Amino acid sequence: MTQLKTARNHDREPSHDPSRPRRYTLAGQAIEAPQLAAGLYLVATPIGNLRDITLRALEILAAADLIACEDTRVSRKLLDHYGLSTPLMPYHDHNAETARPKILERLAAGGVVALVSDAGTPLISDPGYKLARAAALAGHTVTAAPGASAALMALTVSGLPTDRFFFEGFLSAKTQARRARIAELARIPATLILFESGTRVAATLADLAEGLGAREAVVARELTKLHEEVRRGTLDALARDYAAGAETRGEIAIVIAPPQEAPAAAADVDALLRAALRRVSLKDAVAEVAAATGEARRAVYSRALELAKDHDGSTR
Repeated sequence: MTQLKTARNHDREPSHDPSRPRRYTLAGQAIEAPQLAAGLYLVATPIGNLRDITLRALEILAAADLIACEDTRVSRKLLDHYGLSTPLMPYHDHNAETARPKILERLAAGGVVALVSDAGTPLISDPGYKLARAAALAGHTVTAAPGASAALMALTVSGLPTDRFFFEGFLSAKTQARRARIAELARIPATLILFESGTRVAATLADLAEGLGAREAVVARELTKLHEEVRRGTLDALARDYAAGAETRGEIAIVIAPPQEAPAAAADVDALLRAALRRVSLKDAVAEVAAATGEARRAVYSRALELAKDHDGSTR
């Protein structure tokens, strides 16, 4: 019963208090926040080290009428650390459909609403996109206050190419769907950035090694925190490390080097497969074309099956 009441308290909509102090505390000094124009403010928060907050973020969080956040318990730690008293309202995947209209009503009444995620930049792997879009379409001002981003930090410390990158976020927890998506990612000529949970990182790295080959990669864990770790190696070597019990606790980002050469065009792969399938078995055709094009074997095999079925309705 106590746990149920606690959960309901976390979801309670905060009331507006015009007399509330709009201050934050920095180095033991209380600082008055400047007044803000009405609108939605997308505020980046630290991904671990609370000192990675920006002064502008503190001003916005102090001046806002309301802070919409994923988990009020997580955001409360940040607010308490900086002496902020702004009311919190949960906004997450499970309540977004009911919470979003309430936030839009607050904006329509001339309110100042700040949106934060549990850590890092809002809208990156969280449900804030729909709120930001709805606010913009309703004519409200939407402002971003930049700051910490786990994806960009992992990229910059990786030592891998940064001129072109593709952020994938979390892969599917389902094995077949994950492998199918990896086959698609193999065609992207850019550095890849993924997020993963500790419980799945070993299986994901094994699938990445199988689908992408021995590319250089980095596993960045607990960035900015006490036990920060950046582990470098090829995908197959990293897969072995985590299969053997490398530490998986905490937040994890995986950064993967782009393919050494631009992937072959789909038409070229098809042409090579058709020619090979006329001469050898499907298995040998896949091996031959994968070696010739540098494409991941899994992707070539999937395409070979489709071509073989189109040809005679069966596979060899």
